[in-house]
Amino acid sequence: MTTADKVRPLLDRLGALHSGLFQKDFLLTWEQTDDELKSVITIAEILEHFWKGNISARVFNGGLAVSNFRDNSTRTRFSFASAASLLGLNTQDIDEAKSQVAHGETVRETANMISFLTEAYGIRDDLFLGEGHKYMSDVSTALQQGYEEGVLPQRPAVINLQCDLDHPTQSCSDLMHLQAMYGSLEALRGKKLAMTWAYSPSYGKPLSVPQGICTLMTRFGMDVVLAHPEGYDLVPETIEISKKHAAASGGTFTVANSMEEAFIDADIVYPKSWAPWTVMQERTSLLRSGQGNKVQELEKKALENNLKYRNWECTEALMSQTKGGKAHYMHCLPADISEVSCKEGEVAASVFDRYRAETYQEASHKLYVIAAMIMATRFENPKATLEGLLAKATPRKLA
Repeated sequence: MTTADKVRPLLDRLGALHSGLFQKDFLLTWEQTDDELKSVITIAEILEHFWKGNISARVFNGGLAVSNFRDNSTRTRFSFASAASLLGLNTQDIDEAKSQVAHGETVRETANMISFLTEAYGIRDDLFLGEGHKYMSDVSTALQQGYEEGVLPQRPAVINLQCDLDHPTQSCSDLMHLQAMYGSLEALRGKKLAMTWAYSPSYGKPLSVPQGICTLMTRFGMDVVLAHPEGYDLVPETIEISKKHAAASGGTFTVANSMEEAFIDADIVYPKSWAPWTVMQERTSLLRSGQGNKVQELEKKALENNLKYRNWECTEALMSQTKGGKAHYMHCLPADISEVSCKEGEVAASVFDRYRAETYQEASHKLYVIAAMIMATRFENPKATLEGLLAKATPRKLA
């Protein structure tokens, strides 16, 4: 089957969807309509076919994709750069320590000064509860003001590369991965997904991945079970959103305090460590009040508490309790692998190794999802733009 044969049905699907993302941002999945989410996934599929079929997807002839990583990153950082390159944009990463931000430059001024030729502004800000999404919203407001005042010739799209509430590029990539495994989004209905806490010897992992998974997968009729030890709650707002989505989609959302219970008959398992919501709240409060010296003691207590739940590990015994003993294992990576990256961790080495290639494939979708978010927010008619690329079929790589 040719690339054109694979892409044309997807273009037809895209044409039937009504997306309002043009000239907007992509910050939280629950702020987007079902059609907007499906549009992003469909565009991502098309772009992946273009890459594999040696068809150029360069829709920009210059311009910048600016990234601001306020936390460490491997997969998302390189995915953003790859997405920009795929579409024909150049990437520029902000190092705030080397910019005027370090000297007190305001969010409004920085956002405008770096955006004269910018089409997409990707931000990761996930360290402090109550801060990340707010910062992205402030950048969005500044860019909109600059555009309306004629300072900026175009309105750059702000892309959430992970905040304190959500990790939309990850959860949408995971949704795309599940669609590929089961054949369609409709086929996900009734599938049981266990989003479970797992032990880690490190502290302070963000809550945004489990929150992103729970709030998004419940929109597609899945039976999502969130499992964690007592006290490792997520942000209450995201729990309520997950319940609302499950009720609307015909899926279910339940909370358990047992990893074993969550794994029984699960079709998909997603064991991932995160810090308790209340601890992250306290950490942010200490830093805001200038009591950073007390954070070390808070982290010490948190790690000691983690040790109580070292048995929360994705093992062969637990995997045998899943649907047919063959559930799909998922992880945003990097996973804490017992006896490999740490003595005791989230997942047994034998389990991870068996699903290693699958998790790498899961990660591979992210760059296309990010590129799709940029295209959906920067082009009024992505279908027509993609049809033009297909008609030209310009080789991405010359023979």
